[in-house]
Amino acid sequence: MDDLVVVRVFTGSGGTGGNALGIVYDGPSVADRPARQRLAAELGYSETVFLDDPASGAVDIYTPSARLPFAGHPLVGLAWLLRHRGRPVDVLRPPAGDVAVRHDGEWTWVTGRAAWATGRRTERFDSAADVDALPAPPPGEGWLYAWAWQDEAAGLVRARAFPRRGDSIVEDEATGAAALLLTAELGRPLDIRQGTGSRILTRPLPDGTIEVGGRVTL
Repeated sequence: MDDLVVVRVFTGSGGTGGNALGIVYDGPSVADRPARQRLAAELGYSETVFLDDPASGAVDIYTPSARLPFAGHPLVGLAWLLRHRGRPVDVLRPPAGDVAVRHDGEWTWVTGRAAWATGRRTERFDSAADVDALPAPPPGEGWLYAWAWQDEAAGLVRARAFPRRGDSIVEDEATGAAALLLTAELGRPLDIRQGTGSRILTRPLPDGTIEVGGRVTL
């Protein structure tokens, strides 16, 4: 597709890691939901986002097997791309609601609510080594965000994400919605090191929303 852009979201220092994201810049070119779902499955990224209206920030998000009302990874990636192309926005509008956007140097931030990150379960492990030792995927059913403190005083977390939806995504390299949910549960800012080399920053805001930030690269 001429209007398909692929970026990596939540990269670590030096551009390591990051979760690939498909962005269909001309969303209306794929008009109906079944066609969008088929394209997302064909592309096989953790998520594919369709930009339906750059002026209003309207977007539509799909995994290979489901449509999502909210997801941090595609919103951070799209916000970065719009700014990169000279069309920065202050808000994106997935089905869940208005998502505030800001940029701080190399970091792109979006704001969401824990209630939008439904269907995910977090589980704390004793050590980062225990998280690293998990098979992909671990036994069981349902979306699992496995985490452990790497340095609790500093808010440093080691995490891995397992959608366990039965589609092509066995392990999610970097997951903004799950990071948001964990931040809400712990009630503090976090520096999350996920997957093979990704980094996600989060912080609770006074109004009960949570900000999720990361680096993005083409």
